[in-house]
Amino acid sequence: MSKKRSFLSIMLTLALMLALFTSTVSAAANQDENVQKVNQQEKSIQSYVNAMQPGWNLGNTFDALGSDETAWGNPRVTKEMINQIAAQGFKSIRIPITWMQHAGPGPDYTIDPAWMNRVQEVVDWSLDAGLYVMINLHHDSWMWVNTMGTNHDPVLAEYQAAWTQIANHFKKYPNKLMFESINEPSFNVDRASQFKLLEELNTAFHKIVRESGGKNAVRPLVLPTLWTNAGQEHLDSLTNTIAKLNDPNLIATIHYYGFWPFSVNIAGFTKFDETTKNDIITNADRIYDSLVAKGIPVIMGEFGLLGFDQNTGTIEHGEMLKFFEFLLHYTQSKNITHMLWDNGQHFNRNTFMWADQELYDMMKASWKGRSSTAETDLIYIKKGAAIQDAVIKLNLNGNALKAIRAGADKLRLGTDYELNGDVLTVKASLLSKLTATGQFGENAVLTAKFNSGADWHFDVLYYDTPKLQNVEGTTGDFAIPTAFNGDRLATMEAVYATGGNAGPQNWTSFKEFAYTFEPSYDTNQIKLKPNFFNEVNDGVVQLKFHFWSGEIVNYTITKNGASIVGEAS
Repeated sequence: MSKKRSFLSIMLTLALMLALFTSTVSAAANQDENVQKVNQQEKSIQSYVNAMQPGWNLGNTFDALGSDETAWGNPRVTKEMINQIAAQGFKSIRIPITWMQHAGPGPDYTIDPAWMNRVQEVVDWSLDAGLYVMINLHHDSWMWVNTMGTNHDPVLAEYQAAWTQIANHFKKYPNKLMFESINEPSFNVDRASQFKLLEELNTAFHKIVRESGGKNAVRPLVLPTLWTNAGQEHLDSLTNTIAKLNDPNLIATIHYYGFWPFSVNIAGFTKFDETTKNDIITNADRIYDSLVAKGIPVIMGEFGLLGFDQNTGTIEHGEMLKFFEFLLHYTQSKNITHMLWDNGQHFNRNTFMWADQELYDMMKASWKGRSSTAETDLIYIKKGAAIQDAVIKLNLNGNALKAIRAGADKLRLGTDYELNGDVLTVKASLLSKLTATGQFGENAVLTAKFNSGADWHFDVLYYDTPKLQNVEGTTGDFAIPTAFNGDRLATMEAVYATGGNAGPQNWTSFKEFAYTFEPSYDTNQIKLKPNFFNEVNDGVVQLKFHFWSGEIVNYTITKNGASIVGEAS
């Protein structure tokens, strides 16, 4: 080999090595750049969802089935009302919309322009108020979309027509407006097929919006799990769909209404106990691990307690407050944005006042930190019994008790109450003074103030054992005359005299509050509802009424067809 050839060979080798090095560096740089882009995109959409915290639902309005937004009893939405929602501290609004009754026949399924313009008006007001806005297909999910398993092509055609019109109408809107594909989806087929149908809907939705142009090319899109359930298979299925779509501006959504027995007050779950608390932890952890930790942000598009649909008093007030305090704290710690479901039972849309100011105060404080609570918010003093100190464990949650007031009066530490770590002792001498009138019911409210978070209130109640009276009625109208004597009803058991649980959900003797029975303190009655009697056999049923004081009162009813006879034990 000549020197020249050797030199050329060396030069070629060096050139090749340089080229390979440059290519490797370039590829690495490109890879790093791509990673940075992906990370930036993930950060961007997560930041978007973070900025939505907290959120509120305009429930039972545009989602109502009827001629207009007032069909389910709520007033017509005004700009002032939307501004008030923003003034309460909410950063986002979900506007559920049912489109079916405002669309024409196929194949075009043309949405009524007046309806579309009315939706636009409220969207505009919400954006003007500085809110992030989510619109969707809402009760369409169970009105017609759920038949997709056996009516595939017509359902898909109508779904595509709806989103084509909505997407085109709003394609010039800023990205603070987001679209949610469908609310609480379910289908009339087996579970495996349901997952496939939901993926087909979500994919069709994604394609329609992205191809509609304008700002829809990058608009944040919200995709639900099946039933908006947070079970592992539901989360996994949606994760797979999002991976296939390979779009950095996708958001997952689930709904959460708590551990079901507590949420409706059934089976004896009257308190916010460890089981109910752990249900929050387990669900939030699963959502975080399956989605958030993988760069997929999550919106809890609805949350609350299912019992509220029957009566906001279904869950005892203090137990309800503890649920909300912990739920908001823990979901926020997992970077999950929450949106309160409000169908009109929380924020009055005429007066702009909260039905439960303490609940709002607790939520508002929870947006920034933790509030202190206690094992109870009830202090009972029984007529004729020796008054004892009330010993109550506090859940300080990192805070410190600063003062306790009875009305305008500041109570004296060491005289009126003592504090030993997290154990509060309210002195018998104070309780004696507060209940000196001997009047049944609430005699005072003690307000515990902490260095941070919301106040906690204790109702001081003077009571005697409740008395129930004999009465006759029917399965459609039966109410037991009751002298509550200052006590409050917690739950009811129902069993047949011959054995076995009576009434609906007969896997438990404890019946569902408000759905099967309900106290009326204004009329001094305990009402047994048709829902209860619809699943009660003829014969004798033994009832046990459990009160929050700890009192248990027995009662017997005899059912003979539609006739009911009630007798005090």
